[in-house]
Formats: sequence, C-alpha cells, structure tokens
Amino acid sequence: MIKLISAPSLLLVTLSSIAQMAIASPLAYVPNEKDGNVSVIDTQSDKVLYNLPAKGKLGNKIQAVAMDPAGQKLYVVVRDDNAVAMIDLMSKKEQLRIQVGDEPEGISVSPDGKTLAACLEEENAVSFVDLTTFKLTHTAKTQGKNPEHCVYSPDGKWLLASNEESGDVDVIDTAKHASIALIKSTKHPRGIGFSPDSKLAYIANEAANILEIVNVADWKVIKKIPVGLRSNGVKVSADGSRIYVSNGGDGNVSVIDAKTQKVIATIPVGERPWNMAITPDGKKLYVANGRSNSVSVIDTDKNKLIKDIPVGQLPWGVVIH
Repeated sequence: MIKLISAPSLLLVTLSSIAQMAIASPLAYVPNEKDGNVSVIDTQSDKVLYNLPAKGKLGNKIQAVAMDPAGQKLYVVVRDDNAVAMIDLMSKKEQLRIQVGDEPEGISVSPDGKTLAACLEEENAVSFVDLTTFKLTHTAKTQGKNPEHCVYSPDGKWLLASNEESGDVDVIDTAKHASIALIKSTKHPRGIGFSPDSKLAYIANEAANILEIVNVADWKVIKKIPVGLRSNGVKVSADGSRIYVSNGGDGNVSVIDAKTQKVIATIPVGERPWNMAITPDGKKLYVANGRSNSVSVIDTDKNKLIKDIPVGQLPWGVVIH
C-alpha cells in the first residue's frame, strides 16, 4: 500500500530538509596521495565522515584538489593517469575523467567556475579545461621549468604557476592563455596566494625560508618576510588581514599580519605541513601534514592548535566548502 503525504506535511518535510541543508557545516576534502582517495571531514565535529571513493582508489598517485564555486563538483589530480577526475558530491561518485597532459600536479578553478587550469610539470605548460564541455581548450607554455602550483587571482585575470626547477613564477594572462611575465623568485617557489583585491601575490619560497610579496602591477618582489624552514604552502584569509605560511621543515605555521607584514604567531602542527584551507567563517584553518598522515585544525582567533585529525597516507592539501 502506498502511503500518501498531505500537502502541509510535505511542505514541513521540505522546509525541514532545506533548514538542515542550510545549517550543515562545511566539509573539508583531503587528497591522500599514497592511498589514492580523499578523506571527507565534517568541520563541526572535526571527524572523518567517509572517503571518496567509498571503495578502492582513484589512482596510484593523487595530488591537488579543487572545488567548483557551487560546491557540487570536486576535481582531483590523478597523476599516474595524467588526468583530473571529477567527482559529483551529491552521488559521491566519479562522473568523468579529463586527460590534461603529462604529469599534472597543481590545479585551480577560475573564480567564475568556467575553467580549470592544471600545471604540467613534464611539459613545462599549463592546460585549460572548459568546465561546461569538459574539453581541453588551450595549452600555455611556461617560460620556467617544472610548473607545480597553479593559482588564479581572485579577479580571474591572472594565473600564477610556480616553477620548481627554474626557481621562478610564470604569469599567465587568462584571456590570452599565454605567459606574459616571469617573476624572479629567490630560490624555490612553492605555494601561492593573493590578496582579495588581486593587487598583491604571496609566494612561499621553500629553499630561502621566506614569503615573497609581489606587486601585481609590475610583477616585482617588494618584500621578503622570513618565516620557517622549507616554507611551502600559502593561504590568505577571506578579508585579507592574515597570511598563513606552512613550514615543512619546522612542522609549524607562520601567521603574518598583512598590514604590518610581520609574523605575529607561530603554531606547531604535524610533520611536513603543506597546503591549507580556511572555513568560510574564517574561524578554522586546516593544514595537511604529509608525513604525519593527519590534518591539523587551528583556531584562527587564538592562533592555537585545536586538534589533529588522522587521515590517509601522504595528505597533499585541503579544500573546504
């Protein structure tokens, strides 16, 4: 027998479902490079809810993750397949796989959600994928060698690619799909961040143990801030007031006041911290610890460690939505 639900009851159920969705805490997605899967963390309870995929793995070596602005699709680099897997977050299943080029590592989705960029280390290039057709549309050659991290500016005009071998950073004009400048970094650039107004770029320099501040107007380094040993990851708060730098050699995170351009706190985390993410309300910073197989959660008001969450093997980074 089919049980019918009255219209008022159905309305209450629908409103209840909407309310539950509205108050649901953001989720943190952590790619585990060696396990080939993604740990999904509830940022309210700070516990791992499940893995993607539920069984098996996406590949033998996964690295960067990126999220579409709507929070419906997760993109994961499957390096051993020279591809990016697209996971539908409602069904929790891989929908398709996009071949992007030789040896991808870092990826970034444009602010408008229309394009995905992938750094191709062995091709010395950046590929661009149309996220409406999921087709590779352009490949931009880099002036430097071994591009690793790819990061869009908030205004979408620029894409920066840090070059591991040549020790510099390519500036790619996203309208032209071409490198138009080369930022001369000190030694070994890694992670990249931007100020919210896109006027400044922040580059972690692993070999020099510094954060370099770059003026986007002329792509010149205007400030070098000493941080920790083997600085590698960068995350900027939504309001631009704080810059977080993970120090892989020291196992800590430097907190920089963007206005004074000085380190105001140093927070111990796990071993070899790398890429990070901040919750939408700005209250928590999540740090992937590659050698500890964990994610450290930091209270950004108190600049203190809240807890460490065990994840898979060799977590590469974090994205939150």
